[in-house]
Amino acid sequence: MRIREVKVLMFGYLVAKLGFLFVTVLIILVGAYFLYLLFTKAFREMGFDSGEAFLLLFASYIFGFNIFNIYLFTYNNWDIELNIGGALIPILLSIYLIVRKRISLSKVVVGVLIVSIVTYLVSYPDPSEGIVSPFPLWLLPAIAASLTSAILSYTTYRKAAPLAYISGVIGVLIGADVLHLMELLSYKAPEFAVAAIGGASVFDMVFLTGILAVIIDSILMFGQKRRERRVYYY
Repeated sequence: MRIREVKVLMFGYLVAKLGFLFVTVLIILVGAYFLYLLFTKAFREMGFDSGEAFLLLFASYIFGFNIFNIYLFTYNNWDIELNIGGALIPILLSIYLIVRKRISLSKVVVGVLIVSIVTYLVSYPDPSEGIVSPFPLWLLPAIAASLTSAILSYTTYRKAAPLAYISGVIGVLIGADVLHLMELLSYKAPEFAVAAIGGASVFDMVFLTGILAVIIDSILMFGQKRRERRVYYY
């Protein structure tokens, strides 16, 4: 009788463990799918289809690893490099959007300038980690990019999302990496060290700022979109 009870308890324990594992995996998959939908929606707001959005997300993530950095120069035991996924791809994408969407350069300059200032104020150099920004302060550049683009593109809402992305990613690169670079290089590295523009913590900040800026901007411009569609319908 006791052996049977032990077997029942062991079976129940195994079922509980498998059930917990199944629920955990399911939550992870649902969360990953939700993020995928969120990210692809952001790129669709900028005029890309789902396939192009997936390729851009995949390329940004894969080339975000430091093994794909482009060497620039060496200073004070620091190797200065350019991260492809966190800097080069966002820069090229921003240039493409400016040309394709015919976004005013004056608006781009204003947006980038505002986000650069905000980013510079909420980030700082750390010799062991690079350029860092604590949570929730790193959300402020995305909010600044969204508000700025919504104001500058209120009458042309179709250009608001691309402008939010451009202001967000370029502003973060300038405000976090470029403006803090000399401060970081002032710390002499005890041995070989790499300072990657758009890499490490800034990669996450650039990537998430661009996505969040577009999502927040689409929410801010929702009323404007509905009004334009209503006018077009009538």
